Amino acid sequence: MVVLLSNAPDLLLAKRIAHVLVEEHLAACVNLGPAGLSMYMWQGALEGVEEIPLTMKTTLARAPALIARLGELHPYEVPEVLVLPVSGGSASYLAWVREQTRPGEA
Repeated sequence: MVVLLSNAPDLLLAKRIAHVLVEEHLAACVNLGPAGLSMYMWQGALEGVEEIPLTMKTTLARAPALIARLGELHPYEVPEVLVLPVSGGSASYLAWVREQTRPGEA
């Protein structure tokens, strides 16, 4: 299992991204956090914008497809996507994630 971190520019888009990723079985679960200020340099200028954090749970095998789909849904030229390994957890939860992200599930 892996956890992917990203963000969205607003709550409506964050909800849409979460809905699509879960419905398409690319993520077992997507958590949306409260808006927070992101500060970063973009094309030589300091940017400060509010964004909605996204925490996505999936399998390592499904991560590439999730990243590709997120890129299709996301308006940013370079959306943040970090993949973090999961070193353990509840066996029943990890099994649920694997089941929910099985390709071809309906």
